[in-house]
Amino acid sequence: MTELRIDLNSDLGESFGSWSLGDDEALLSLVSSANLACGFHAGDPLTILRTAKTAVENRVAVGAHPGYRDLAGFGRRFLDLSSDELYGDVLYQLSAIDGMLRTVGAALSYVKPHGALYNRIAVDRQQAKAVAAAVRDFRAGLPMLGMPGSVIESVCQELEVPFFREAFVDRGYLADGTLMPRGAAGALLHDVESVAERALQMALEGTVTAEGGSVISLRPDSLCVHGDTPGAVAMASAVREVLSGAGVRIERFA
Repeated sequence: MTELRIDLNSDLGESFGSWSLGDDEALLSLVSSANLACGFHAGDPLTILRTAKTAVENRVAVGAHPGYRDLAGFGRRFLDLSSDELYGDVLYQLSAIDGMLRTVGAALSYVKPHGALYNRIAVDRQQAKAVAAAVRDFRAGLPMLGMPGSVIESVCQELEVPFFREAFVDRGYLADGTLMPRGAAGALLHDVESVAERALQMALEGTVTAEGGSVISLRPDSLCVHGDTPGAVAMASAVREVLSGAGVRIERFA
């Protein structure tokens, strides 16, 4: 019998100066992959470096978490950039994180875009091509983590960028497989037990129950617990426990 395996990731390194966000140290003891802020939407150099060191110490894979150049909006506002601008911005962010990682004896393992950029490339082919081209040109074979069935998934296939599918255990889904807008009721999940049950459904059945009760297929390679979600540590711990109890091994995908 084949052992079931799945990755558990979290968005980390998002504190900035005197502004502290999330408990990176605790989450790095629970997850198998860390999406590290690159300084454009969050994360100052010292925070990024400290998070990278802690990730390496915990044998956690580190991916770049590039976003729009939008510190004030935490990268959650859509920006209309030309393909060249977005290509350059993503390439710059990957280079920064890879450089930080090399100083602590590691290298960049994958890329997961952040926030508005993540959602934009799920539907916008022009911006998806700019992001995928930057990843491909930075390093051949570098994987990307993203939304199942999205535009970026098909673009990555075209540009020969390895693509892995992600599902969010702490976010509500619409019937079309996209995430509910953050301002909508039910968009952010906080109940630890229901989050753990959702993670188990995603890992064992490859599905999620969306708004209205419809069941949609995701077939995720990785599950995400947002590091800035209140109670993120408790959620990640519960997800690990329920998956382990069901015989699912948590293992980095990259």
